Amino acid sequence: MNSLSDYKDSRDNNFNLIRFVAASLVLVSHSFPLATGSGVAEPLKSALGIAFGHIAVDIFFITSGFLITGSLLRSKSTPSYIAARALRIYPALIVAMLLTVFVLGPLLTQFTLSDYFTRQTFIYLLKNSTLFFGVEFNLPGVFVEVPWENAVNGSLWTLPYEVKMYAYLLFFFLGAAFLKRITPIKYQKWVKFEWAIAFTALTSLLLHLSNHVYLNRFDDFIRLFSFFFIGSFCYIYASVIRMSSRTFLLLTFFGLASAVGVVYFELNKETFMVTYILTLPYIVFYLAYIPNGIIRRFNNLGDYSYGIYIYAFPMQQMSALLISNVSVIQMIFVSGVLTLLLAIGSWHLVEKKALKLKPF
Repeated sequence: MNSLSDYKDSRDNNFNLIRFVAASLVLVSHSFPLATGSGVAEPLKSALGIAFGHIAVDIFFITSGFLITGSLLRSKSTPSYIAARALRIYPALIVAMLLTVFVLGPLLTQFTLSDYFTRQTFIYLLKNSTLFFGVEFNLPGVFVEVPWENAVNGSLWTLPYEVKMYAYLLFFFLGAAFLKRITPIKYQKWVKFEWAIAFTALTSLLLHLSNHVYLNRFDDFIRLFSFFFIGSFCYIYASVIRMSSRTFLLLTFFGLASAVGVVYFELNKETFMVTYILTLPYIVFYLAYIPNGIIRRFNNLGDYSYGIYIYAFPMQQMSALLISNVSVIQMIFVSGVLTLLLAIGSWHLVEKKALKLKPF
């Protein structure tokens, strides 16, 4: 039986497709509140306490933790790691912010241009282009008469967390390397980056589980930190994770059974959440590597997931603004087409070209 280590560094995988589906789920999930104005309008959220968008973001952080750990361990230096991460996040994001602030905003604002181009506009541009100081959702006079008011791009809230995870991972790596250098030779075998990741992942997992078992609540930082470092843990300890169809089917069954139990048999939602947290990472990695054949042709298209993620929300808000009493289905279709076109352009004109700069 093959282990995850037999696949982990292969570029022949389904991660592009998984992230594409996850980004599309965010669009679908957001369509319910953005079309109706209700934060609990999505059926899955009202039934299970977790939205499709939550699941999608969790998948992003699991895959990110896994792939970025591999990227860090393959990097020739700290600057090359930082540059690789910056080239993946910032070029497309900055272009999206420039288009939003200088094209979309002036066209849709209800204010005059002099009232639109105020301090708030440039705070929006600066914060969302750097991510160092959080994100900003409001542009003056933009999307003020839609069901979900004064939010230009609500999806951006996860990106500062993503950047922080890159930094935490590097901190653990450099910290372990420093401790090893100052530790006497006979004790150096006890100072390992792998153990730091294992401790971090398991501790954050326990915190994440306890949030639901004892506190019955989400904590965004603990949740995303947990899934990112679970992904990192799976990369480091890939040799002990067996890729088994039987295990995949069993975990999928438990996940679906707990969801059905909540919906139809009044099972406690926290029981479902615990099952969900424990089963999702394995399911993601199995789907990333084991199904093959024609499904792998999706990689020939490109990685459109990031473009979908950063453009979907404003396209959905624009749909709500321009289509009177827009339905959820209308919003999914109209904004989905517009977003996909922008994502394709973002990948081929910005992201792909930026990634070619990595060797330099």
